[in-house]
Amino acid sequence: MRSIRILATSVLIATLAVLALSGCHSKGSEGGAPIVLGFSQSGVDNVWRAANSESIKSAAAADGIQLKFIDSPPDQPGQIEALRSLIAQRVDILAFSPIVETGWEEVLREAKKAGIPVVVTERALKIDDRSLYTTLLGPDFVEEGRNAARWLLDYKLGRLGHTNIVELRGTPGSQLSDDRKRGFQEIIGTEAHFQIIRSEPGNFTRDGGRQAMKTLLREEGKLINVLFAHNDEMALGAIEAIEAARLKPGKDIIIISIDGIRGAFEAMTAGKLNVSVECNPLFGQQLMGVTKDLVARRRLPHRLVVEEFTYPMELARDALPARKY
Repeated sequence: MRSIRILATSVLIATLAVLALSGCHSKGSEGGAPIVLGFSQSGVDNVWRAANSESIKSAAAADGIQLKFIDSPPDQPGQIEALRSLIAQRVDILAFSPIVETGWEEVLREAKKAGIPVVVTERALKIDDRSLYTTLLGPDFVEEGRNAARWLLDYKLGRLGHTNIVELRGTPGSQLSDDRKRGFQEIIGTEAHFQIIRSEPGNFTRDGGRQAMKTLLREEGKLINVLFAHNDEMALGAIEAIEAARLKPGKDIIIISIDGIRGAFEAMTAGKLNVSVECNPLFGQQLMGVTKDLVARRRLPHRLVVEEFTYPMELARDALPARKY
């Protein structure tokens, strides 16, 4: 009799366990609690950033991921406070686009202690302990510089004559600018007749590009064959300076830039910009995939690159209507 009671009790416990399990749903599964992604945007206000934010918001909505999105102040202390706010809310995954490269160790340790995986987007961190974040998702700035130089070599090789290049750099010390410069020089360094004769900071702004190009035109004049701008905004400012000097941008001076913003496509359509190498902000869908993989405890590489293309002037008119930024 006692053995029958034990058997009945065991069956009851097993049945309750099955019923309990049948009522449980994993995070993000149908009927389960939604995955919560906390994202801190860098706070820099431009068309690229706006497109990046919209891509993340729309992708989260489409995937049923609950997004806690913070437009952080344009300084590191403000962004660190935003990250701490998201950690305190116990998000499942924490992602952020860092405004600077260093100084994140303390807040990342807080996320690690809370058991929250961290995804860095767009820019890499200079950090000794790589375990403090899971993966970096974003453009490859060095490859963008290489692609700019590859286009130039394809365009100029086979033509006679030395090629003098002037360069418009971004903010001094910027990783983005340093990487693009490194990639560009790596490729043009393979051909002796390509030479960067001057490099000026334009601070990634249209006005900075215009002022720097005025200086280059005044001091280098007709020696300039090619302009390589580290972003489209500086290139667009430089175009204004070139036209003010009564030269034809895209013809008298070949112009290469990076980002692929709509204004660059308009300049290419007008024949004033020769090529723009894409720096793609539309990686929201890819970020949602990374988020779901991390919640499912799947292994990810430490670096994930966004797909990007090179758009020469000849393709700009057809591609312009589809540009989202």
